[in-house]
Amino acid sequence: MGDVSLTPLSEVAEVTVGFVGSMTREYVDEGIPFLRSLNVRPYRIEMADIKYIGNEFHTRIAKSKVLPGDVVMVRTGKPGQAAVVPKWLGEANCSDLIVIRPGPDLNNEWLAYFLNGMAAHAIAGQLVGAVQQHFNVKSTKELLLPLPPRETQNAIAEVLGALDDKLAANEQVLSRTRELFAAMWQRAIAEDDSTSVPLSSLARFVNGRAYTKNATGTGRVVVRIAELNSGLGASTVYNEIDVPDDNIARPGDLLFAWSGSLTVARWHLPEAIVNQHIFKVLPLDGQPRWVVEQALLSKLSEFRNVAADKATTMGHIQRRHLDEPVCVPSSAQVTLVGPAMQALSDQIDAYESENFALAHTRDQLLPLLMSGKVTVKEAETEIADLV
Repeated sequence: MGDVSLTPLSEVAEVTVGFVGSMTREYVDEGIPFLRSLNVRPYRIEMADIKYIGNEFHTRIAKSKVLPGDVVMVRTGKPGQAAVVPKWLGEANCSDLIVIRPGPDLNNEWLAYFLNGMAAHAIAGQLVGAVQQHFNVKSTKELLLPLPPRETQNAIAEVLGALDDKLAANEQVLSRTRELFAAMWQRAIAEDDSTSVPLSSLARFVNGRAYTKNATGTGRVVVRIAELNSGLGASTVYNEIDVPDDNIARPGDLLFAWSGSLTVARWHLPEAIVNQHIFKVLPLDGQPRWVVEQALLSKLSEFRNVAADKATTMGHIQRRHLDEPVCVPSSAQVTLVGPAMQALSDQIDAYESENFALAHTRDQLLPLLMSGKVTVKEAETEIADLV
């Protein structure tokens, strides 16, 4: 960033680490939010599976207290992921996370973008232990920031934040749309003329293959269970190999991971390659995709129970389980509710595609803004049509 000097993080922020110790007996149903690594996603706090602790224990481990505006960063698992603690969370506490409390010369949102971006991960190799794969707190304090003036930090954070605000708004719409989608399905199959059919009669389930072997590192994404659950990341595999059309995932295609976490998902990213342990689900006989998707989702809990009973390292279902019956609406109900269900399905596709464009633009602009290769004014012009 031109003549910007490098500033140690410890000079512009307090850096501490969260509580390390047994928590089994400390969790309560209601109380002080207790953040763990799984609650820290890039740019946001995820409240799913949040734990709570009592006020007495919170006071006892005050050194790991977290306040709104603090930046929390993952140390282990996915080191470097960071998010700003939102105001609505209030005072909280945390486990083995790095807690950064910025001073007046450091914009917390700018810092979170920096830590999540390529600029920080270029330095991550110096901070992550080779054996335990975690950030060293001492080295984190010594992390050198290419710190621009506070006004520039604010402007960069505002530009990137506009994209994330739009992403968050879209996620709220998507959540409500999926809830309505599921509710309409439940009403449709509650009718007296609903029927039970083998799941395998609704679609063809094509298994992926071992396409990560000898991957070239360029070309199309190889879709593994990790990509279905968490999206693209540093470990994502790319391959230029030619594969059968049935093993290609295109935007809107339905995928079903039949082992591990067992996930049903639509693929909304550019054309990719379906890896082993994932079915590409192809509707049969003109079945609407939404019928197949909802029927498969309705069996998911049952399939997960089957997988959990497997005495293996990775639970899974077998093809015979796809022949089990599932309740679906009658042809008359499909005709009746079809237009509304298809409209909801199309809306999900549209918002997911827009979210990909928003996240892609943010991730492309982030290192360019941090390095000064793109100005804030140029970035504002770039995102004008998106936000």
